[in-house]
Amino acid sequence: MGKPVALKEWAVAVKALLEGKQIFIMRKGGIAEETRDFQLQSKAFYLFPTYEHQKKHLMKDEYAGSLDETLAEWRLGQETVPISCYAEAVEGFEVYDQEELDKLGDLHIWTDRFAEERLKWKRKNPLHVIALRVYALDEPQIIANLAGYAGCMSWIELEEPIDAKRDAGSEARVLKPVLDDEAFARRLAALKAALGR
Repeated sequence: MGKPVALKEWAVAVKALLEGKQIFIMRKGGIAEETRDFQLQSKAFYLFPTYEHQKKHLMKDEYAGSLDETLAEWRLGQETVPISCYAEAVEGFEVYDQEELDKLGDLHIWTDRFAEERLKWKRKNPLHVIALRVYALDEPQIIANLAGYAGCMSWIELEEPIDAKRDAGSEARVLKPVLDDEAFARRLAALKAALGR
């Protein structure tokens, strides 16, 4: 069995996904991506929270406090990082224009400016909107924050195994869906409707 794969994402976005406030991510790719474009390397992965580049002015006012909460838990050079959730990519969409992006405004935690900047960066490439079914670990697993996890890249392989299973009868941490099937189906339908898909 290979090493667990993780997608790096702002800690405030991981928190929003974990709390069911948002069901998708928006990506174009990290500066250090080999392909210079975001690609879904795995359909199932852990979410690895990052803290360094989070900016409050790119968050909607009602989520600014959530960003403060994530920063209160983190210090520069921190030697550990909590892994709190697992995600499965359910469906992906490509967004090419501002009008389409604006229709998602009520469905995410970002300001319009942040979303617009994501769309405009590498203008020829689409913005990837990826719907995720997120599962919470019943207890976060604290892992070493290794030097190899740093840098502007989307994907990393975790050196430590994550002890999480969906089987409540096992001794591992149990993965529980953040939203039940019905609630997730409603949110996914709203996302697709907003994009006219």
